[in-house]
Amino acid sequence: MADEDQTSPETAAPADGAAQNGAAQGQQLPQMQILGQFIRDLSFENVAVQKGRAMEGQPDINVQVGLEAKKRPTEGQFEVGVKLSITARVKGGDDPIFALELDYAGVFQIANVPDQQMHPYLMIECPRMLFPFLRRIVSDVSRDGGFPPLNLENIDFVALYRNELTRRAQAEAATATKS
Repeated sequence: MADEDQTSPETAAPADGAAQNGAAQGQQLPQMQILGQFIRDLSFENVAVQKGRAMEGQPDINVQVGLEAKKRPTEGQFEVGVKLSITARVKGGDDPIFALELDYAGVFQIANVPDQQMHPYLMIECPRMLFPFLRRIVSDVSRDGGFPPLNLENIDFVALYRNELTRRAQAEAATATKS
């Protein structure tokens, strides 16, 4: 009985090649696995308390994001880092209330991504996967630093990537016209 075909009509593949084509394409879908995540560097300064000032008024929060990616020695593994620099100031003032810097990274195993699409994949999809963990760290650190938890808005990594490409193209054009 073990040698009998146990395929039922519901699970049998259709005779046409469409389903087989779809299965072949399905095997080529990009695959990502997060192998690990870690904080490379974390700094929080409660400037208001250090200078003996009370926080008065609404804070003006400035968030700067930097991204980096590098290939690791193991085939298909990449390390992607997200650097956040957050400064809070009282609206209309120059004195900082607090400053938070976070360098957070993840190690990813990536397969089935064409070489020409790897850079955008690393700079968009990988940071998108790390972001919920970053948000939690920022919230906890700002709360533990004596302030209401700072809940970051979602970051549009596609727009960030496009802006960086535009900035690089403009910088290259400016360099080309100077020479």
